[in-house]
Amino acid sequence: MSRPLIRTLIVEDDLRISELHRRFTEKLDGFEVVGIANGLADAAEMVEVLEPDLVLLDLFFPEGSGMDLLRRMRAGDAPSDVILITAAREMASLQEALRGGVFDYIIKPVYFPRFEEALAKYRDYFVRIQAGGALEQQEVDQLLRAHSTPESLGRGLPKGIDPLTLGKLRQVFEQPGVKDLSAEEVGEQVGVSRSTARRYLEFLVSEGFLAANLIYGVVGRPERRYVRKA
Repeated sequence: MSRPLIRTLIVEDDLRISELHRRFTEKLDGFEVVGIANGLADAAEMVEVLEPDLVLLDLFFPEGSGMDLLRRMRAGDAPSDVILITAAREMASLQEALRGGVFDYIIKPVYFPRFEEALAKYRDYFVRIQAGGALEQQEVDQLLRAHSTPESLGRGLPKGIDPLTLGKLRQVFEQPGVKDLSAEEVGEQVGVSRSTARRYLEFLVSEGFLAANLIYGVVGRPERRYVRKA
């Protein structure tokens, strides 16, 4: 017996981006796009009528904030989970999103590997929830970890490591075609100093996301360059 498709609603005011997210979603097994809303009023109506399993929600709209829609959904007990996809990089936006119970928080520009990771985690979570039945503590722990992906970014991080900045550095290495980069190069892309970039890069090395190599030039000290692990 085949599993039910995860009915997905895309809420994004930029037509090109909403089309990109539709294409990304339809590349993945187990998902179908049931609607695209380019405004908050249409989105609210589609949530009510279509009752999607998952809403991919932007925050910034000409007529207001996607957070208003999220609060309305929660107040009305809409049976939908939400992944925020937004250009908002402020800690306050992340905190408010977490309080609203979002499943994940993706910072624009969106690269397919990060998008795929978020939806794959949601698919695993959805399938287990749909299966029902009694749960063991280990299964509860796994489901809670899956459902709190954004919050987990802020848990257990050492002092001086901000989850949103960390996410921006990760995205640098998730871009297609990126090979090895120095701390200075990464800092320029993210908008932080070389020393700050180095601190985050070394943390990502310790987490196993990156590897660091010493490259010896003709003159001067060897340069430490970072590459994403396969």
